[in-house]
Amino acid sequence: MLSRVAEHLYWMARYVERAENTARMVNVNASLLLDLPRKVKLGWEPLIDITGAEVLFAELYKQADQRSVVRFLIGDERNGGSMLGSLFSARENARTVRDVLPREAWEQVNDLYLEIKGGLPGGLAERNRYDFLKRAIQGTQLLTGLLAGSMSHNHGYSFVRLGRNLERADMTTRIIDVRSANLLPEMDEELSPFENIQWMGVLNSLSAYQMYRQDVGKPVRRDDVLEFLLKDRLFPRAFYHCVSEAEGCLGAMPRSDGPLRAVQQIQRRVTETEPERLDQAALHAYIDEMQLALADVHGEIGATYFRVQEAASRAGGA
Repeated sequence: MLSRVAEHLYWMARYVERAENTARMVNVNASLLLDLPRKVKLGWEPLIDITGAEVLFAELYKQADQRSVVRFLIGDERNGGSMLGSLFSARENARTVRDVLPREAWEQVNDLYLEIKGGLPGGLAERNRYDFLKRAIQGTQLLTGLLAGSMSHNHGYSFVRLGRNLERADMTTRIIDVRSANLLPEMDEELSPFENIQWMGVLNSLSAYQMYRQDVGKPVRRDDVLEFLLKDRLFPRAFYHCVSEAEGCLGAMPRSDGPLRAVQQIQRRVTETEPERLDQAALHAYIDEMQLALADVHGEIGATYFRVQEAASRAGGA
């Protein structure tokens, strides 16, 4: 497979996953704020922290109120990481390699982008926003299903799965890190019953609440939530599961020794982790470590598959 094709498929999947995650975060945050007492000032700014776009947001907006944050994350074309920006990038990557994609998948990427862009003015209104974002989430999930059901499960599809799972793993760590840091750090006795609501928000941000209750079978508690989201082997958005999916993709590819070693180091580290022993400072340091490790995996994949053939071509033409 040509390196440029592999790279476009990988990034198409990452951008689609990023758009879905962004839509879900905004909807969950709105619901969470309705469930918490007014004296709990959770607000909208943590969503900017999760996406890592604090500097750009500060350049474009004066304050992190609901209207500004929602516009920035959903439809601001100046923010390449917004839902609309991610769908645009996904469409451009898909368009470049549309000859290797099922026709239905290309049409879904294109139609979804056009639908979201056209519906944006009304979709940003608070009364319409939930349904608008729900349609976006369902549209990205439809694309995932179309690719799984109508694309040959060859190396090209493996790069789609790689991109999707590395993006998911990254988002899981970001949500845990930022949300746990904002969980009522100086909670008094009156507010302590609301802590589990915020951990439910963490689960809901990853569509994990129902599976947590089904698989863990315990009330929502910090240590159990961390154990589930970091180490569960079966839930699709759990960190360990995402990394293991990446390992499976790489194991079937040629020249995968470097990326595989990077992935397996993460797996070993997660297996050794005991979430109940991590206080907030230790958890933050651990999440930083995992994000750097994911960056190493991404770098190894790029060096092995996305640039090696290009470099060889330049050397051959010299």
